[in-house]
Amino acid sequence: MAKAIVATTPDVTPAWKAQPARLNSFLKDVRSEMRKVITPSRDEVKSTTTIVIVTVFIFAAYFWIVDSVMDRIVKFVLDSLGRH
Repeated sequence: MAKAIVATTPDVTPAWKAQPARLNSFLKDVRSEMRKVITPSRDEVKSTTTIVIVTVFIFAAYFWIVDSVMDRIVKFVLDSLGRH
């Protein structure tokens, strides 16, 4: 005769019943982290904005130069191939 194996499981609540507690814990963590956020001062915002604008212009100039050089190279190659 076969014996039945009974597994004893701890008292586990279904996942859907644990959702409100998890949501509440998450919102408490969010609130705690938001208290740590510091708004930058006006001078900090000005300086970082200036740095970003200057950096954008530097990269724009760099890419313009690279594009111009590559344009001349491609035109030279195409012209030299077209003559033959």
